[in-house]
Amino acid sequence: MFDEQVVPLLKREFADEIFVCRTLRTTGIGESRVQEMVEGDLQPLVKRGLIVGYCVRPGAVDVRLTASGVGAEKIVREGEAVVQKILGAHIFGFDDDEIENVVVRRLTAQKKTLALAESCTGGLIANRITNVPGASEIFLGGVVSYANEVKENFLGVHAETLQQHGAVSEKVAREMAMGAREKFGSDFAIAVTGIAGPGGGTKAKPVGTVFIALAASSGVEVEKMLNPWDRATFKEVTATQALERLRARLVSA
Repeated sequence: MFDEQVVPLLKREFADEIFVCRTLRTTGIGESRVQEMVEGDLQPLVKRGLIVGYCVRPGAVDVRLTASGVGAEKIVREGEAVVQKILGAHIFGFDDDEIENVVVRRLTAQKKTLALAESCTGGLIANRITNVPGASEIFLGGVVSYANEVKENFLGVHAETLQQHGAVSEKVAREMAMGAREKFGSDFAIAVTGIAGPGGGTKAKPVGTVFIALAASSGVEVEKMLNPWDRATFKEVTATQALERLRARLVSA
């Protein structure tokens, strides 16, 4: 009786007060590109009352879908399906999800552990991971290897590698990740080394250059990125990129 008579009455009486919101959180793609990719396919829903908004954060873009009144939930649900189909793997979470929460949840579910070797991020990745309740189940520890001597003595980076390629290089990032994984006995290890600026850049390695390495039992993958922003933004974006590499690996597994 309630569902058949009362619910329809409430919907009629309070239709104008119905408000539905859903946020899809993405990374690895810029705001203009996100908007370009989804806007056209969402237009039919926009004509039916869907409101689409975009929020840019360091290293991430949120797509916010809202609607009000009768049918709001259905419109938002249809909009979400459209965005998911188009953006797919770029979506790391929903609503209040942070990428570190997603990573911790996935590591916990898969019973895997993580270690970190951070240089240019100065411990920010560890800070974000340990902000998540339950992180102690999966996070073994990390090294902030800012100086080359620490890279050598604590992570086993070869002096020859540093001399030949420099601290900010694919080979050093690789050895840092391998060293952290071996040192802590973890399933995964993330390593980052880069040039936060404003000085220290060269033509070959401009300010913002960063190498992100992910070590696992199958080997080490290294990605070179360019994040040419102020130091604080550089660190935030680099940390998000590093966590995204691990999230994508966990999803594919």
